[in-house]
Amino acid sequence: MDAILNRKSIRKYKNIKVSDEIVQELLRAGMAAPSAGNEQPWEFIVLRDKEIMKKIAEVHPYSQALLNADVAIVVCGDESKELLKGFWVQDCSAATENILLAAEDKGLGAVWLGVYPVKGRVDAIKRLLNLPDSVIPLSIVPVGYPDEQREPADRFNKERIHYDRW
Repeated sequence: MDAILNRKSIRKYKNIKVSDEIVQELLRAGMAAPSAGNEQPWEFIVLRDKEIMKKIAEVHPYSQALLNADVAIVVCGDESKELLKGFWVQDCSAATENILLAAEDKGLGAVWLGVYPVKGRVDAIKRLLNLPDSVIPLSIVPVGYPDEQREPADRFNKERIHYDRW
């Protein structure tokens, strides 16, 4: 519960390398997510190339966090791996959230940058990363050691809870 309730969007990072071992642990967390029919339609691209991150920031208006992140993970869905069409979005969203929670648990900062379903972002990032036709970028998660202090938001709202019917 601590990682869930303390998670926050961090967009500024210290100039400290996130080890490859930690990145692997974040990816392991992503791949531990549930998926429809256990199809696991996800693919992950680990970005460390600052030039690529800079180019993404030029085409994605809310991705300035990439400019000072040590590493970023692009979470993609591969439609060719799906028998249950359309569930890749939910599956890859669960994987993205697991990465965010694992980053929080490890004392890292991260933020969810939405790509899909905005066609301009999807198309530009597909081109920049040379993605196959069947692979669609859902999100980008910049990761680093936090260089800002933010308090987690308490979003619990009893008025949004309904029992048995509306």
